[in-house]
Amino acid sequence: MHKIVVLYPEPADAAAFKEYYESTHLPLAAKLPGLRAMRYSFDVSGDYFAIWEGEFDDAEAAGAAMASPEGQAVQADVPNYATGGAVVLDYPVRVP
Repeated sequence: MHKIVVLYPEPADAAAFKEYYESTHLPLAAKLPGLRAMRYSFDVSGDYFAIWEGEFDDAEAAGAAMASPEGQAVQADVPNYATGGAVVLDYPVRVP
């Protein structure tokens, strides 16, 4: 399995972020080809306001998803709500 994790710092307007994120951005993300599961939270401790996790079969599937038209639309949409920017991590999941 391969994960993409997006961490969002505090936005300028938390209520506007949440409304846009849930009504517009998450439906875009749900269309990513090869996406096996996704989850998010606004209850993040530490330096971040929100987190999103997407699971893919492998690194190739994650890369293809982000390079697809749907992935390009997801990436292009981020500035529409994430005034604090976004930190993107991706990694293979290892199970002991």
